[in-house]
Amino acid sequence: MRSTAPSIDPSIAPDVSAIVTEDDTPVDNLYSEKQQRLLTTTLYASWSGPPPEEDGAPRRFLATANVGLFVSVREPPLVPDVMVSLDVEPHPDIWKKEHRSYFVWEFGKLPDLVLEVVSNREGDELGAKRSRYRKMRVAHYVVWDPERMLSATPLQAFELAGSIYRVMRSMHFELLGLGLTVWHGEFEGLEADWLRWCDSAGVLLPTPSERIDLALVRAEQESLRAEQESLRAEQESLRAEQESLRAEQESLRAEQESLRAEQERARREAAEAERDQLRAELERFRRGVSATR
Repeated sequence: MRSTAPSIDPSIAPDVSAIVTEDDTPVDNLYSEKQQRLLTTTLYASWSGPPPEEDGAPRRFLATANVGLFVSVREPPLVPDVMVSLDVEPHPDIWKKEHRSYFVWEFGKLPDLVLEVVSNREGDELGAKRSRYRKMRVAHYVVWDPERMLSATPLQAFELAGSIYRVMRSMHFELLGLGLTVWHGEFEGLEADWLRWCDSAGVLLPTPSERIDLALVRAEQESLRAEQESLRAEQESLRAEQESLRAEQESLRAEQESLRAEQERARREAAEAERDQLRAELERFRRGVSATR
């Protein structure tokens, strides 16, 4: 499924010299900053991109945090906490003003998903802000409200259906081939409920640090398997040596048995020869005695 948002002709490039692309406004709180980074860095660390093209070719994507989204030089920008746009990439000369923010006429399309993290009631994420994204025709809009400031439902997602936003029953975005889920755990030393990306089966995409941990675990497991394989080889070699020793001992016992048998035969033959000799001598003696009578 491709985006229903209209394509923009990038050749129509208005003058942006008077536009303020960044005003150095700080992120409003520590949690929000970490949440934004958790979502963007995980994509670059663990996501190969949206579903491939029909010929199997991979597709590009851009994931940003706290970057201005401009649809017109006449309107103030929206600054999504997280923004994901498919099939685009930053301009190589990122320092030029016309490339510093997400100018829709430069990228040729709207982002495919924007996400807002609620940190107060003044952002009006479920009111005016949602309305602006809808009028822009952004395909998917997500509101993450961990403190339930705006609603009893902390996570809500909307998809564009015609000219309205329809509440999504599932947190799986077919357009991206990804989903979102709430995960309680520790991220960068802070334990909280976090919004995280997952695959279609609900398996979390690892963060960069988790990928390192997984790589270390796999390396340790591989090392352990190699050690076990080496131990099995040594045990097999030892068993072969023991089997060879048993065979040599058996051969030695057979040789000793054969020698004892030969010695026994030799003794019997010698005893029989000696008896025969004695009988012969006795017979001669008897003959001699008979001759003298």
